Order: sequence, then C-alpha cells, then structure tokens
Amino acid sequence: MSAATLLFIEDDDSGRELGLFNLRKAGYTVDGARDGAEGLARFDPERHAVVITDVKMPNVGGLEVLREIRTRSPETPVLVITAYGDVDLAVAAMKAGAFDFIGKPFHREHLLLTVAKALERGRMRAELLSLQRQVAGIERPIVGRSPAMARALDLADRVARAAAPVLVTGESGTGKELIARRIHARSPRHAGPFVAVNCAAIPGELLESELFGHVRGAFSGATRDRPGRFRQADGGTLFLDEVAELPPPLQAKLLRVLQERVVDVVGSDVPVPVDVRVVAATNRDPGDLRGDLLYRLRVVEIALPPLRERVEDIPQLVRHFVARFAGGRDVEIPEDVLADMSSRTWPGNVRELENACERAVILCAGDVLHVDDLPPRTAQAPAIAAGGDEWLPALPEDGLSLVDLEKRVIERVLALKRGNITQAAAYLRVPRHVLSYRMEKYGLRRGS
Repeated sequence: MSAATLLFIEDDDSGRELGLFNLRKAGYTVDGARDGAEGLARFDPERHAVVITDVKMPNVGGLEVLREIRTRSPETPVLVITAYGDVDLAVAAMKAGAFDFIGKPFHREHLLLTVAKALERGRMRAELLSLQRQVAGIERPIVGRSPAMARALDLADRVARAAAPVLVTGESGTGKELIARRIHARSPRHAGPFVAVNCAAIPGELLESELFGHVRGAFSGATRDRPGRFRQADGGTLFLDEVAELPPPLQAKLLRVLQERVVDVVGSDVPVPVDVRVVAATNRDPGDLRGDLLYRLRVVEIALPPLRERVEDIPQLVRHFVARFAGGRDVEIPEDVLADMSSRTWPGNVRELENACERAVILCAGDVLHVDDLPPRTAQAPAIAAGGDEWLPALPEDGLSLVDLEKRVIERVLALKRGNITQAAAYLRVPRHVLSYRMEKYGLRRGS
C-alpha cells in the first residue's frame, strides 16, 4: 500500500470515477476534484505528492491549473490528461512544466506506470535536495525515526516554509541546533546565511553589541563598526541558543526586533531594518523568559525528546557514530554492546552517546567493540526520601512553593558569599546575569 496522496482533477464524472477507482485499487490515497477551481482550492503541497489534471475543463482549464501549481509548489509533479488527438495541447503542457501526459481515454496500466514514475522522480529530487543541503554544510543528518523524534521532525519540516519564529525546547544534547539547521535548510531562506549564537557563552555586558552591532567609538575599545549577528543573518536565519539566558533588558530589545524588524545599533540613533527569521532554543523552562517575548518566540514550539524517551533509536545512533569515528575501518558492534548502551539513561543525551562512541572506537583494540571499551557507568542518584537528605529540607506533607524555595536558596548563598554576586553565581553554577535577573525578580539585594 502506497503512502502517497494524489490529487485527481477531472470534470467528466465517469472519467473521474474511473480514475479514482483504478488509483485507489492500486493502493493510493486520492482526493478527487470536479473542476480546475475546486482542484486548486483543494491542492495542498504538504499532502499531495502528484497532481493529475484534465486539460480541457470549463472556466479554469488544465494549463492554468498546471501553471498555478508550478508557482505554488515547483517540486510537485503534474500529469496532464489530453485526448489522443490533442498533440498541440500535450506539447504546450510539457513546455509549461508538466512531468508527463496521459492519453484520454487512458489505460489503467499506463496511468499507474506514469504515476509511479512521477513519484519516483519526486523521491529522487527530495534525496538530491537533502544531499545538497548536507554538502552545503547547513543541514546535518538527524539519526532516528522513533515516534517521538518523527513527530518533532515532521513539525520542523512543516514550519520550515513559514517565516514565523520557532522555539525549540529540550534538554542539553538533544539536538536543538540540528533542528534549527534543518528548518533553515528547508525554508525559502536556505540560500541566505545561517548564524548561530550561544547566549550563555557570551558575557552579559557584550551581548548587546554581539547581537545588534555597534558603531566606532560607541564605547571604550570600539575601534571600528561592527554589524552584529542580526545584520550578519540578514536574509537568512538567526539561531539564538539558550535564549533564556538573555538578561531582561536585552529580552526587551529582542522583542522590539521581532515586532518592528529593526535593530538599534549601539552608539547610533538610527534604527537599521533587518530581514531575519529567528529560531530560538532553551534547555530550561521557557517561562523564565518575559511573557511578551515568549509569546513572540513561541509561535511554534518544537519539543525534542530526551534520549531515554527514544531508546529504540540508540542502536541506529551507535552505528552512525561508530562508522563516523572508525574512519573507514569496519568495526563490528556486538549485540551485548548495543544492549548495554541501550540500557543506560544518558543524562547528556545524544551528545553524551556520541562521546561514548568516540571513546569506544579509540580504545577498541581490534575491529570488534567490547563493553569494556565503553565509559564506566555513573552511580545512579539515590531517590530522595520525603524526610530530606544532607542539604534538601524535609518536604512538607501539604506541598511547597518552588518559587519560595529558589528565593530562599539565593538568599542563603548571597549571605554565604557576603553579597558578592559573581561568587554567588559561580556557587549556583549559573551566569552572573541570570542570578542578577533572579534577584531583581524576587526583589533581593546584595545584603539580603
């Protein structure tokens, strides 16, 4: 049974019913349309793999249908139905971009063969485009087709054609940048730049200049103009990784860029227009962002599952990584190794699994991996009892406020570090501007 869906447009009732019957009997899902106007109204490039249309129809003819579909979806093959004597119409259709034509009245075998050829051509073009994207260095392969990952990939492909911002969420190491690259490579902006910024890796005081650029003399050390990442990504996609790490003032400025499509360059009074699609990502609760910015970034949210929720993908991932690190060697992966790797929780997700595979290939004495080549298992954290442990207080029976708990922890660490925010941030293992934001959010001061 074919998974392809076809659109069959024919104004003659008997011809349409015959075509639908033959195609459905062959295993295809087919949508029928009674004329060109209805066919164009029903056409969905995400759903229809091939369009079959009669040429001679009242009002909206087949050539008009062909031209419109070629405009809306150039990759969709269109087959035209012409009477055997209408050679001129067949030639005109081929010149207009039809994949092939079918004589009318058509034979079942010819119809099915032509449809199969059109589908094969579509499949080959899709594979070629995928290879071209990978060769261009933007899109990277995403291994695994578990139901959870398949849903995320399908959503990424569907939103790629739009211009709306996308928020990718998931734990560290789940492949958020890979999704961003896939969205860019499959979007109308694929020929433009893809610019990635890790908001957590840049000091807060430099982030504004990094994102929006500056003019010469804007501040000490600004010896030349700098365009900033938004203008570097003009016409393409800007990927803001760990966007929740942006300090509150920059969140407000990012919101202005998304709303007004201009950047305020540091040291300049003239806003600069930009044409950029933003894909953001975070491994934290998106609620840490200010609400109005979250609404703008989360037009579509793609949640990536952790590796422990897609265990069925681990063997395929292991084979992929081992082949990459083996450098042409034919390294065997026994079932006991795959079983061992599939039984681990991988808190670092795919990134941790990748590192484990690299280690295993390096330590492998021959051409067969062994369990001993894998990293040692980390001790599992013991379950926390309701009565508390060495640092967590006893949990009350009626529940507690996580907000109050976070506030109390920050207060105690500030007291421990005598109000030194830098030392307190290092103790809490968060960037300084994140702690400053939390302090402002809870109304805390250095001496609290």
